[in-house]
Amino acid sequence: MLRCLFVAILLTATGAVPGLAQGQPSAPAFPTKPVRIVVPFSAGGTADVSGRIMAEHLGALWGQPVVVENRPGAGGNIGAEVVARSPGDGYTLLVGTVGIHAASAIYPRLTYDPAKDIAPVTVLIDVPNVIIVNPSLPVRNLQELVALARQKPGQLTFGSAGNGSSTHLAGELFLLSAGVQMSHVPYRGSSMALNDLVAGNLNAMFENLPTVPPLVQGNAVRPLALTSATRSDALPDVPTAAEAGVEGYVATAWMTLAAPGTVPEQLLERLNADARQVLALPVVQQRLRQLGATPVGGTVAESRRFFATETEKWNRVIQAANIRLN
Repeated sequence: MLRCLFVAILLTATGAVPGLAQGQPSAPAFPTKPVRIVVPFSAGGTADVSGRIMAEHLGALWGQPVVVENRPGAGGNIGAEVVARSPGDGYTLLVGTVGIHAASAIYPRLTYDPAKDIAPVTVLIDVPNVIIVNPSLPVRNLQELVALARQKPGQLTFGSAGNGSSTHLAGELFLLSAGVQMSHVPYRGSSMALNDLVAGNLNAMFENLPTVPPLVQGNAVRPLALTSATRSDALPDVPTAAEAGVEGYVATAWMTLAAPGTVPEQLLERLNADARQVLALPVVQQRLRQLGATPVGGTVAESRRFFATETEKWNRVIQAANIRLN
């Protein structure tokens, strides 16, 4: 009996006992240094706001600084490519959008493949868009905008956060649904487009809801309709597009947390668990809902399936509207 005990102690000391340290390496600590979240649009838009909320609370959870870096341009693809080319160690993350994850067909010459080079961590939020116009435009509701666009085909303008962005695609789907023509003016972020809309250099936008209520309260823009299936508590008096006469038109935006495609699955799942933990915090839920956004979450697998469904939907719009950019 003493001999058996001696052998067991010896095996334990040498790591030869199955199920102990040998063959079961502990996962490396993460993070041990600051983490960067790339927002591929200018500061002040919905992607930027949601990214900063996540950065604040992930930083608190991890005990490390989480820094937001704005890299606008090309409908989000400049910032997305920065992340795609970064090491897959979890220290560079991305706030992704519809345009990046589900509308890459617009860009036949992209030098990276979003489906392979960008990995979903989770879907952060779902956001209605609001059809807004400069108050000087002589329209009071959506039907009047449609009528004016038919009187002046191609003469009215709508701005967006960039070619292929969710605000661009929402506009293109509206033109198809309403059977009208308007001229698209892309910017390097929603905040720049909003500035021109307020200044009267644009006629309309299909802007993400979170940035709109302060502009409405200040009478800087006029809201005509929401692009969601239901009304929002953030703008309770604004009807949906279907209620306003454009039936079947639904075009919500969504934001993601994503990582380089080379991130190992184990780390991706860890990032997913931490992001979902943050999204479940009551203070985060409250802040996002006050913005007019609906927190989503979901597993890595669920996010991949969601991307596939949304890509199919927006590819149909891209084909029907014949949107192609070099």
